[in-house]
Amino acid sequence: MSEFAPEFAGAAVRPSPNCGERRNGRTPDILLLHYTGMETAQAALDWLCVEQSQVSSHYFVDEAGLITQMVPETARAWHAGQGNWKGDTDINSASIGIEIANPGHEGGSPDFPDRQIGAVIALCRDIIDRHSIPAERVLAHSDVAPMRKQDPGEKFPWAALADAGIGHWVEPLPVSGGRFFQEGDSGEPVEALQTMLSLYGYGVDVDGGYNAQTSAVVAAFQRHFRPARVDGVADASTIGTLHRLLTELTTVA
Repeated sequence: MSEFAPEFAGAAVRPSPNCGERRNGRTPDILLLHYTGMETAQAALDWLCVEQSQVSSHYFVDEAGLITQMVPETARAWHAGQGNWKGDTDINSASIGIEIANPGHEGGSPDFPDRQIGAVIALCRDIIDRHSIPAERVLAHSDVAPMRKQDPGEKFPWAALADAGIGHWVEPLPVSGGRFFQEGDSGEPVEALQTMLSLYGYGVDVDGGYNAQTSAVVAAFQRHFRPARVDGVADASTIGTLHRLLTELTTVA
């Protein structure tokens, strides 16, 4: 791809060849956040901009808060892979992707520096304002691909973004005892849980069986909305937090 003008003021531009046209006339209504999962920011940026990788993102934010745009927002970057949100399986056509430099789980899950998160917040607010992206469609990569991905992970400060007006968030219920559901369980209560997850947007089969897929979806939900414990077990805290989110959406609507 040739040079283009950045759409976020102050962003550097480094074009990536890994992009194409959005399919079926889609315009972006999802903002998808990732971590790079690589040892260094430079290695991650280089990988996103080489044809061999076949991956890219619209934006890249390094630890110091420097923002680089690699793909115009009008184009389809290759950052999401196979995914599902509210039945939409072409997440790349529906979204704008932001890669955040962080080694991730395999690199020890270091904290995201304050300067980096400040830049992410500024970038997200700008994109949301220009594209009118709903709060509940600011998502983690793990939300749309829970069987494959964990990023940006449970240490990503979603609450700080929510304080800045970004994303859908409620204060999670504290982890406590009580009834819970886990892999191997089945029945109407599990089906009710799957229905709630599906209503929120997660791609989960509503069949009453707490299988590996349901466990992965619950873990993805926990990473985003109840990060105090990520274990794929639907305890009272997890279910109560999900219910709060759904109730708030219904109230706002």
